[in-house]
Amino acid sequence: MHARPFKQIDVFTDRPGYGNPVAVVLDAQGLSDADMRRFAAWMNLSETTFLLPPTAEGLAAGADYRLRIFSPRGELPFAGHPTLGTCHAWLQAGHVPRNPAVVVQETALGLVRIAREGERLAFAAPPLKRYSPSPALVPLVASALGLRPHQILGAQMLDNGPVWLGLLVDSAQTVLGLQPDHARLKDLGQDVGVVHVGPQADQTGASGVVVRAFAAPMGNPEDPVTGSLNASLAEWLIAEGLAPRGYQVAQGECLGRAGRVHIRHDDTGQVWVGGHCVTCIEGTALL
Repeated sequence: MHARPFKQIDVFTDRPGYGNPVAVVLDAQGLSDADMRRFAAWMNLSETTFLLPPTAEGLAAGADYRLRIFSPRGELPFAGHPTLGTCHAWLQAGHVPRNPAVVVQETALGLVRIAREGERLAFAAPPLKRYSPSPALVPLVASALGLRPHQILGAQMLDNGPVWLGLLVDSAQTVLGLQPDHARLKDLGQDVGVVHVGPQADQTGASGVVVRAFAAPMGNPEDPVTGSLNASLAEWLIAEGLAPRGYQVAQGECLGRAGRVHIRHDDTGQVWVGGHCVTCIEGTALL
C-alpha cells in the first residue's frame, strides 16, 4: 500500500457542501480493479475516480490523462460530475493540458473534451442515444414517483453511458414535491430523471429549469447534482425545441444542496455542461 495524493471536490457549486462530491485519487498506477472497487465502496460516495496516464491509443488521439470511475457498486463508463471534479483536481495539482483551452480526458466511453470557461469547467456531452420507453414502464415509474398521468408532458430513454428515463413534467412544484418510493424504483431497475423547463434565470440568479435524479438501482436513491443526466436532458429538450440553447439548472434543493448546472448549445450543435468546482479535502489516501 502507498500514500497516494487525494482530493475531494464539490462539483456544480462554488460553496463547499452545496454540490455533489467526488473523491479523486490522483495517482492510481499499480492499483488493481479490485483495489479501486474496494476503495470506492469504502468511500461510499456516488463516485470515486482514479487518474492514470493515457493509453498509447489515447495519447495518440490527444488525451491528457485517463480516468476510471467507480460507484460503490462497480465501474461506470462515463459520469458528469466526476469528469469536472477530476479535471479540476488534475489542474489544481499543477498539470498542464496539451491544448491550453481544452483538457482531453480518456474514459471507457472514449475521449471527453473539457473546456475552461473562466472560473467554470464544461464538458462536451457525449453522443446520445434516445428512444421511446416501453409503454408499460412509464406508468410503473410514475406510480413509484407519485406522478399522475396528466403531469407528464414527455418521456424519453436517454443513453450517454448511463441510461436514464427522462420525464418532462408540468411544473417546478411537481418536481420539488415528489416523494418517491425508492424501494419500488429499485425493483423496477431504472434510473429516472425528472425535469421542468420554465422561464430562464432572472437578475437574482433564480433558475427556471429544475431537475431531480433518482438512481436507486445504482444504490443512490437521489443524486444531488447530476452531470450525465443534465447532458442527456439538454440534448433531448433542445433538439425538440422544448428548452432554449442556453440555460441554468437548479438541482439538489430537496437534499439541502444548491447545485447549478450551466448548459450551452454551440453553433456546431455540441452541448456543453458546465459548473464550478471547489476543493473541500486534500491530502493522501493509503491504498
